[in-house]
Amino acid sequence: MKILAMERESPGVTSEQFEPHLKAEAARAWELFQAGIIRELNFSQDQHCAVLMLECASAEEAKQVLGTMPLVKAGLITFDVIPLVPYPGFARLFA
Repeated sequence: MKILAMERESPGVTSEQFEPHLKAEAARAWELFQAGIIRELNFSQDQHCAVLMLECASAEEAKQVLGTMPLVKAGLITFDVIPLVPYPGFARLFA
């Protein structure tokens, strides 16, 4: 199942709080990318927040995987998890 995950910074955090975790965050993201769980990893241009496309069995699995990220463990960020399904509208073209 495709899962869209959008980062949200926790209220009141500062840039300095992120710094000690950034290398570990990149390493964990790389592990998940190599495992085929993270399919895409981008940043929104206007808010500089991570936007991930995940491949997981369920939204619950995606939440568990995202919980292993160092910035999540440190309480600096959370993710909105949005399960996706294929667009069904094309079937109308062939009805």
